[in-house]
Amino acid sequence: MGLNSSKGSSGNFPRHMTEFHYVGSELSIFEKALNWKAYIRHEIGPYVKGDVLEVGAGSGTNTRIFEKLPFASWTCLEPDRMLLTGLKARLPQLQRYELIAGTTSDVHTSRRFDTILYIDVLEHIRDDHAEVHRAASLLKLGGALVVLAPAHQWLFSPFDQAIGHYRRYTKSSLAAVIPPCLRQETLFYVDSVGLLASIGNKLLLRNPLPTASQILVWDGILIRCSRIADRLLLRRVGKSVVGVWRLEAGTRQRSGLMTKKPRPAGT
Repeated sequence: MGLNSSKGSSGNFPRHMTEFHYVGSELSIFEKALNWKAYIRHEIGPYVKGDVLEVGAGSGTNTRIFEKLPFASWTCLEPDRMLLTGLKARLPQLQRYELIAGTTSDVHTSRRFDTILYIDVLEHIRDDHAEVHRAASLLKLGGALVVLAPAHQWLFSPFDQAIGHYRRYTKSSLAAVIPPCLRQETLFYVDSVGLLASIGNKLLLRNPLPTASQILVWDGILIRCSRIADRLLLRRVGKSVVGVWRLEAGTRQRSGLMTKKPRPAGT
């Protein structure tokens, strides 16, 4: 496996993606948030199986936290060629991974995956409804769509805007964009203590961007507290929302996800 591109590409990247550059800065800011990454792995890891598609793989920070799981294959989808090149250099076993420059529109219609991941990505996509419908069409029967996203639009801040967020979600607003062919398996909030800190920052400190020291405190102390508090609060409150949905038998055709017969590979 390696770095792929769709037809009509320029170099290693699709022509319409060669000028795409990710505007966010949080990839480097949160890269050292190791406790948060471990928490993500604990919550999402049980749903990551088989052939995996990671949408918006970025610099590979999230890719690496799942590297010890027994998945069959892992496809990293990323439209920013600079991030994708850096990601390729960071992966320890390239034979386990495939890198595609582009979006879900660039994934061949014959491809199917057991797990499709959106880890802090869906909020960056203007038309999230259309995006999730495309993702659902790429799932195998019984496959899981897994989403982690920032929660609560009333927390939307200059930081969200600066890093290219279009929105934050609640459980209900996230569920509203999921196509009817997918059955909800679980939907919950995480990082309840971080939510309190965000409220405090919004009302008192009013810092537009988190500082390095704030990130260290959040990751080193607050996340540890959240892992306990979230369980006590039955995961009903939090700064991020996690959802898992599965493709049920017969619903792909009824929901109109397959309006065309998939093209054979190589055509």
